[in-house]
Amino acid sequence: MRELALVYLDRSGGLQKFVHDCKKYNDSKQSYAVYRFIISINPSDITELDATLGNYILHKPIQAAEIFQSVCFIAIKTLSLIEQLQTEAQISILLKPTHLPPLPSYVLSLSAFPFNCTSQRFYMSEGIAIAMGTVTKYTQGARFLCTEETCPFSEGRFRYIRVHLPGATESATLRNDFVCSLCSSPLQEDMKFRVLGDKQIVEMIDAKVLHALKGHSNDKYHFRIQTFTVFLR
Repeated sequence: MRELALVYLDRSGGLQKFVHDCKKYNDSKQSYAVYRFIISINPSDITELDATLGNYILHKPIQAAEIFQSVCFIAIKTLSLIEQLQTEAQISILLKPTHLPPLPSYVLSLSAFPFNCTSQRFYMSEGIAIAMGTVTKYTQGARFLCTEETCPFSEGRFRYIRVHLPGATESATLRNDFVCSLCSSPLQEDMKFRVLGDKQIVEMIDAKVLHALKGHSNDKYHFRIQTFTVFLR
């Protein structure tokens, strides 16, 4: 799948954009804990190239991002695109589909039952935004060091990297109970390598609420309207 992912990036122009993004990181001369890349994916094109990879991206996007993470890491090292990069864990890949297949199973409606609330694949959801919070910061990635001074992982290396994943809370990225796998000593965040991003909370409601505002009474049609929260990152 790595070879097919590379072929798709080359054909779609994604590889050229990736090289351009790497150049911006490399020219900054700043060492980051996490290097974040957004890769646009056309589901139709990539499924036509390879159906297995296309379905993997649509239904298991987090695992599919790991394939592109590996491809991007090899490309960076082979072409010497980012001199400061040390480990593959420092690369964060966000797959961004240009569209989803026009099928009912790809539409997430919280007014319909049953719905699969455990799946982590891509969905499209439509609604009305009734409230928006202010833009705040969240941690995209962080570097941790071992607190034991004699441990090899106490300085200089990017051994312990925490990267925010879709659906995770802030506490999943930053916690105080991480321990070193080598000496079992507590880990402490190296604050100067924290990578921040913007997030915004939007309160939404299903578009069917418009039926309740028409003023028509129909005893055969009963429903309850409940808002849901969307995190934009």
